[in-house]
Amino acid sequence: MNRRHFMRTSTAFAVGAALSSCRAVAGDPPIHFEVHGPDDGVPLFLGFPLFASYADIFGAERAVVKEDFLSRLTDRYRVLLADYPNVGRTFTPPPAEMTPDRVYSDLLSVADAAGFDRFAYCGHLWGAVNGLALASRSDRVTALICGTWPPLGAPYADMLRGVEMQLAEPPPHAMVILRDPSQYAQWQTFYLGMQGWDEVEAVAAITCPRLALIGSEAESAVAGIPLRLVERVREARPALEGMGWEVREIPRAETGAILDAEVMVPEMRRFLV
Repeated sequence: MNRRHFMRTSTAFAVGAALSSCRAVAGDPPIHFEVHGPDDGVPLFLGFPLFASYADIFGAERAVVKEDFLSRLTDRYRVLLADYPNVGRTFTPPPAEMTPDRVYSDLLSVADAAGFDRFAYCGHLWGAVNGLALASRSDRVTALICGTWPPLGAPYADMLRGVEMQLAEPPPHAMVILRDPSQYAQWQTFYLGMQGWDEVEAVAAITCPRLALIGSEAESAVAGIPLRLVERVREARPALEGMGWEVREIPRAETGAILDAEVMVPEMRRFLV
């Protein structure tokens, strides 16, 4: 099924922003997205954990997170944000359908609908996994920032094991963005689909400028299983640099820095130019 065929719905415009939605294929629920910045700006797709409806998801007091990124980027970049997956104003895909192929196709459909033929991409954690797929499977990514995730030696098996341990009772932090506990099974579908992924072949296929970016103190765990993100990035550094990657640690930055525009945007702009 070719999900890059889409149809626009519910389009509205505001100063400096275009708000719209698209369907990956006719009959699918729409994926909500926003585009901010000048028409001639450099296309930049900001993936997870930033969303179009950030304030709706996390509360008005957290709206500053999205606003800070946009205020520091939209002088030069045309920024695309999406509510994906199954967050904010988006109600797709069902948990059993959220395979890596589905996510890849849905995100390209959003880029199509936004008029982003080619674009730079930046995402952290799950958003970084999506960036690796987009950059390795298409020629549309002009530059990739793989944030807070090791492009090589990634803990896909640990993610699946941890998710399956939490299916009966999803963790509170996950329920902040999920609509109901059954939706948590989407992560089982996704990470099950990543078990056979040949990351070495995929990462070697990426030829655009690419940056592995992580805070030196960034760590995460799933169901108590430590993901060893910083350690894994350090272990992979020689191989990544041999493939042409830039690897950058932000001194003293913890995982929460991925939502701090004051920390992240200078790194992004330095790399993206």
